Amino acid sequence: MIKFIKIFKYTATFILYLLGYLCFTRNGFYCWTPLLYAFFFVPIIELFIKPDGSNLDEAEEKMAKSNKVYDLLLWLTLPLQYFLLYTFLTHINQQNETTDIIGKIIGMGLLCGTFGINVAHELGHRKNKFEQFIAKALLLSSLYMHFFIEHNKGHHKHVATSEDPSTAKYNQTVYAFWIQTFKGTYLSAWHIAINDSRKKKNKWPILMNEMFLFQCIQATFLFLIGWFFGLIILFYFIAAAIIGATLLETINYIEHYGLNRNQTTPLSYERVMPNHSWNSNHVIGRLMLFELSRHSDHHYLASRKYQILRNIDHAPQMPTGYPGMIILALFPPLWFKIMHHQMKKFGLLPNH
Repeated sequence: MIKFIKIFKYTATFILYLLGYLCFTRNGFYCWTPLLYAFFFVPIIELFIKPDGSNLDEAEEKMAKSNKVYDLLLWLTLPLQYFLLYTFLTHINQQNETTDIIGKIIGMGLLCGTFGINVAHELGHRKNKFEQFIAKALLLSSLYMHFFIEHNKGHHKHVATSEDPSTAKYNQTVYAFWIQTFKGTYLSAWHIAINDSRKKKNKWPILMNEMFLFQCIQATFLFLIGWFFGLIILFYFIAAAIIGATLLETINYIEHYGLNRNQTTPLSYERVMPNHSWNSNHVIGRLMLFELSRHSDHHYLASRKYQILRNIDHAPQMPTGYPGMIILALFPPLWFKIMHHQMKKFGLLPNH
């Protein structure tokens, strides 16, 4: 029974799918329920729930790691994501007020970020080709397929260095970071993919690479949506995908803000350690994003599955969960005041 409860708790994240369905199929207040849930209800509740820093013991971790139900929950997001996307595309233009349309676009954007990219992030680290396929298919639903390349082969290699476009600099606002990361990660993905193609001795590495293939797939996907649902709805979907990508990149901003690895040689840096990522043990935020907020352990050992990620005591801790931190990031003066205090607390302030 206890084992079942430990697995069942992760189904709480599917509340967002239920709210998404209500958002897309109804009007008025329902159109705003995903946004209110993610960025009003959850942050307020997390203010009153004590963070849980407990870890599984060795026996529990072994059982959780081998339990396929944890994987099935992730696999289930693929059909649900495309069912909700289809529901969005077929309902958004049905006698909706402008405010309802905006609410539905934001609702779809939250699904793109929470499931389309976040679950793809988890499965993209797996070695299994089936799970990698699910990851790519989920990223397609968010028009962010280049993340599969850049995150695994770029971000994890260069995190907390000036070479990583997904690491926010000290005193950098989230708005400046968006420009850095959207441009930088896209170009980095091309660079990685072309280099991989050259290593395989392909005749036309600029065309014969995974990044080019991803662009073709996404272009075809957009063409089909425009063909079957019309240009206006295509525009609505692109807007939702942009919101999802912005949500993801804002999470990148809060995960590594101001943290740096020491350079050991002109071409290398110290090993990625827990103090190079901000951690959060706030319970609801952890469940909503399949333990993404235990980010210090994820970067320390990227192959660890979400259900066995550990709290590391000496890792720098966020003052609240991810939803609250995302809101905080949108107000730079307040963000700097709170986060620089946290950096000082953990001895992470830069020497300047």
